[in-house]
Amino acid sequence: MAKSDDDSLALDQTLVTKEGLKKLQDELDELKGMKRKEVAERLKEAISYGDLSENSEYQEAKTEQAFIEGRILELEQMIKNAKIISDKVTTKTKDIQIGTSVTIRNKTDGDDAVEYTIVGSTEADPLDHKISNESPVGKALLGKKKGDVVDVKTPAGTFKYEVVKVS
Repeated sequence: MAKSDDDSLALDQTLVTKEGLKKLQDELDELKGMKRKEVAERLKEAISYGDLSENSEYQEAKTEQAFIEGRILELEQMIKNAKIISDKVTTKTKDIQIGTSVTIRNKTDGDDAVEYTIVGSTEADPLDHKISNESPVGKALLGKKKGDVVDVKTPAGTFKYEVVKVS
């Protein structure tokens, strides 16, 4: 079965909050401005040392330049395909969706309830309580409501989580 244009567009989308998009744009601006200039100066200095075939400073600067240019292309593509997600629950049913904050309790281990925000993969930061919609827990929670219990298969085993609060 052939994919439609809509399917391929959805796969290329970068799901981000407004804050996440600003972070991507700030990183891109820094790489295009300051970082490019720094590497250009390092290359210029390394070239002045002479023989490039045995010049480790030149090789390191070229490697860093390639990394920066690759990251710039990646960021430009992500920003171009960015789809802003709301950080507020927009449905009256309060289903869990990307942008939703959800408090869950691990019923398997009996841990305390923890609040997470479901975000796109580019913004995921578990230490900041932001989990990706593509992670096992994030994926299992999408579409659920307060009171639901979900089984989450992880590399460490299967866990049961109860949805305590959706906001």
